[in-house]
Amino acid sequence: MAITEDRLRQTFSEGGAREIYREIKSGGDFTGFARKYAFDSDDRVARSALWGLTKASDKELSELQVILDELMDRAMQTGNSSVRRLTLNIIERLKISEDNLRPDFLDFCLAHMTSIEEFPGIQTICMKLAYRMCRFYPELMGELMRTLDAMEIYYYKPAVKSIRNKILDGKLKY
Repeated sequence: MAITEDRLRQTFSEGGAREIYREIKSGGDFTGFARKYAFDSDDRVARSALWGLTKASDKELSELQVILDELMDRAMQTGNSSVRRLTLNIIERLKISEDNLRPDFLDFCLAHMTSIEEFPGIQTICMKLAYRMCRFYPELMGELMRTLDAMEIYYYKPAVKSIRNKILDGKLKY
C-alpha cells in the first residue's frame, strides 16, 4: 500500500509505524519522505511520518542530517507535543557539532527540560540534547550543571530524575 497523507492520517499503532518505516526503507529516500510528510500542517500526518522515521536505524536516519535545522525549527515551532517529542527523538540521533550549534535551539532545550508543564519524554530528550550542546563550552556546561542541581526534583517524574542524575554524576554517555 502506498504512503499517502490519508494513510498517515489513519496510522495509530506501533505496527502501522513499522509498516511505514519498511515502505520508506524500500523506497530508499528518507530525506524526501521527511520533507514531504514530517512537516505537514496536519499534525496527524506529521506524527505518523515521524513515528515511522523513528523506526529507522541510526545509519538510515543519518540521511536526515541535511535537514537538521528544519527539524530543529519544527520541534521549536509545533504546538503538538507528539510531533515535538518524535522530532526531538530524531534530532537526538543526529550529529550535533560545535559548527552546527544553534543558540535558539539550546535555549529551547534548556527551557523545556525544566518546564513542569512539559511531558517527561520531552523533558528528558531536551535535557540530553542540552547536555550534548553544552559539552562544547565549559561555561555553558557549568550553567547547565547549576540549573540541573537547582531543580526542585520532587516536581518531576522518575525518567526526568534519572537523566538529571546521570548527567550530574557524569554517567550520561555520548
